[in-house]
Amino acid sequence: MEAPSSKKLCCTVCVHTVKSIPVIFILCILAWSYYAYVYHLCLSRVTSVEMSVPYLLVYHIILVLFLWSYFKTIFTEPSGAPPNFRLPEEVFEEFNRNPIDLSRQSAILRDFAENLPIMTFTNTNDIRFCDKCKIVKPDRSHHCSVCRKCVLKMDHHCPWVNNCVSYSNYKYFILFLAYGLLMCIYVAATTVEYVIKFWDITTDMRIQDGSYKIHIIFLFFIASMFSLSLFSLLAYHIYLVSKNRTTLESFRPPKFLEGSDKNGFNLGCCRNIREVFGKEVLLWPFPIDTCLGDGVIYPLASDLKSNDSVRQSSNKSRTPFTV
Repeated sequence: MEAPSSKKLCCTVCVHTVKSIPVIFILCILAWSYYAYVYHLCLSRVTSVEMSVPYLLVYHIILVLFLWSYFKTIFTEPSGAPPNFRLPEEVFEEFNRNPIDLSRQSAILRDFAENLPIMTFTNTNDIRFCDKCKIVKPDRSHHCSVCRKCVLKMDHHCPWVNNCVSYSNYKYFILFLAYGLLMCIYVAATTVEYVIKFWDITTDMRIQDGSYKIHIIFLFFIASMFSLSLFSLLAYHIYLVSKNRTTLESFRPPKFLEGSDKNGFNLGCCRNIREVFGKEVLLWPFPIDTCLGDGVIYPLASDLKSNDSVRQSSNKSRTPFTV
C-alpha cells in the first residue's frame, strides 16, 4: 500500500530540512558575526573614522566573495554521466538476466563500453558499473548515496554545503574555504587588540560595562577556532589539487590496466592547477566556471610521459652531431 502523497511530501520536506541544518548553522554564525563585527566593533568601539571605514570596506569585500563562493558551491548541481554511458533497457535486461554469471556480465559491459573513453577498472579488471543508475561509470565518477546519482569526479559529499564536492563545483569549494579562512584571520587580527585591552587592568576598558565586550571576545575566539579548521582543510585540498587527486582517490587509488596508481592523473603541479582553475589566472579568485575539460575524459600521466619521450627523441634526431 502506497503512502499518501501528503505524507511523502512531508517526509521529503523533513529530509531536506535535516540536510540543511549544517548550512543553516553556518549562516546563523555568519549573521551573528556580521552583527558583532559591524555594530559592536566598527560602529560602537572603533571611534576613528580613518580606521572604521577601511575595516568595514575590507570586511565587506571578503564577505561578498565568501558568500558568492559558498552559494555557488551549494547550488551548483553535480554533473552526472552523459546519456551514452547509460545502458539501454534491452541491454540492461540482458545484463541482469543471470546475475550469477559474472563473466557474461563482464563481456556485455566490455562490448557496450568499447567506444567509451574508459581508462579505469575494478579490482578484477572489469568495467565499473552502477546498478542503481544503470550506467557504465565514467573515469573518476562515483555513486553518491545522498545525491542518489553517479557524480563526475566526485571528491566527497560535504554536509556543510549540503552538496557533492565534484567536478562541477570543486573550484567554488576551494574558494569558499580560502575566503572563509581569510575572513576568519582578518576578523581575528582586527579584534585581538580590543580583546587584549579588555583583559588589561591598566586600561579603563576592563571596567567598562557593555555587551559589546562579550560579542567581541566571542567573535575573536570563534574566528580563531574556525581559522585552524579551515586552514587544515584548505591545505589538504590544495595538496590534492597539486597532485590532481580527489579525496576518494587518496584513500582508494584508481586502477588502470597496468594496476593501481594514485598518480595516474597527475600531470604536474601547474597543469593540475589549470585543470581546476583554468588558464586565465585573473579569473582564479572569482567563483565562475573556468575549469578545463568536460568531467568525463581526463588526460593520463602515462600519456604525458610518452608524449614527452617522443618529443625528446625527435629533438635528439634533429640535433646535428658535433665533436
